[in-house]
Amino acid sequence: MINLDDWAEIRHLFSTGKHSKREIGRIVGVSRGTVERALESDRVPKYQRAAGVSSFDAFAPRVRELLVKTPTMPAATLAERVGWSGSASLFRAKVAAIRPEYAPPDPADRLVHEPGFQVQCDLWFPHDPLPVGEGQTDTPPVLVMTSAFSGFIQARMLPSRTTPDLIGGMWALLQDAQAVPSRLLWDNESGIGRRRPTEPVAAFAGSLGLEVKLLPPRDPESKGMVERMNRFFRQRFMPGRDFRSPADFNGQLEDWLPKANHRYSRSRHGRPDELIVLDREKMRELPPVTPDTVFRNAVRLPRDYYVRVFSNDYSVDPSFIGRIVDVTADLDTVWVTHDGVLIATHVRAWARHLVVTDTAHVARAAVMRRDFRTQRVRRPEPEEAVQIRDLAAYDEIFGIDLGQDPAVLLEAAS
Repeated sequence: MINLDDWAEIRHLFSTGKHSKREIGRIVGVSRGTVERALESDRVPKYQRAAGVSSFDAFAPRVRELLVKTPTMPAATLAERVGWSGSASLFRAKVAAIRPEYAPPDPADRLVHEPGFQVQCDLWFPHDPLPVGEGQTDTPPVLVMTSAFSGFIQARMLPSRTTPDLIGGMWALLQDAQAVPSRLLWDNESGIGRRRPTEPVAAFAGSLGLEVKLLPPRDPESKGMVERMNRFFRQRFMPGRDFRSPADFNGQLEDWLPKANHRYSRSRHGRPDELIVLDREKMRELPPVTPDTVFRNAVRLPRDYYVRVFSNDYSVDPSFIGRIVDVTADLDTVWVTHDGVLIATHVRAWARHLVVTDTAHVARAAVMRRDFRTQRVRRPEPEEAVQIRDLAAYDEIFGIDLGQDPAVLLEAAS
């Protein structure tokens, strides 16, 4: 079989009319028969190997029977059911070729993103643990929000993936943007909701006038943009970096994001930090009232004067033992109030199962304990003596003379 260059040369020489087929064969270095076949074919010569017998052919009928009942059965399960012992890659390739006959495809439409309409949200977890305090290491979640139109990236590491922290993270990034899109897109995050948003998330969305849309299962195309951003973080941000704390991580991330948003996007024909201007022109301004984005709880302060926020215990002024106190916490701070008066504040800890103590609270507890032990015990004052009447008065009232003979008294009584 001749190659493409020889085929083209043969047809070119023959088209000039200056050479015979024999001369053309001598010039190109092929036989006259090859020249004739090249002139007879109007298509580029292509090698096609004759189809032979495959070891899969004997198993194909049984595989087709199983695919009729269960079109989505994995190839490994099919191989086990039919007793295949050959190459696993060959079996997968053969099954992939015939599966579309039984499992209808799920087409995905091309998405058109309008400016200011949608921001895709997702959590990304660093592959290497970093110090979070008290000798502990962890991989806290990183909230990533990517504008669907401009590709502009915002990100921040959060203490946890609980609902209050996710809401607080979204609000913090929206405050940085000073703009509110029409929709926040999430995929299968328990802190946001499964089939529908949780009550705190729904309240957050209502206060901002936006929609929190939850994607159905097996719909990666609708959120592929932020998924690619997660891979981009692993490849471009993480290599060669060391982090001393979550605050250091957020600091380095804040310094790096302007570089990431300045890269040129061929699909958008521009840079995210330039396209975001048009994106945010179509978004709404922040609402005048700040939405509720903090953790809240009301508890009666126990004798050990500590309250629990997530997995950590924080001390409170022991003067309020036995009273109802209000506990609030955002991404950075924990506050405890009673009747609107602040009675304790702490920097929120990222480590788990800690006891965070204010020395002033311990000192106050020591004073209260000493006062309790040394206070004077009040004894009840003695009651006034009850007057005891002489029983002889009753004898006088009833005319009884105890000096008389008992027999006479009995006779008088009868």
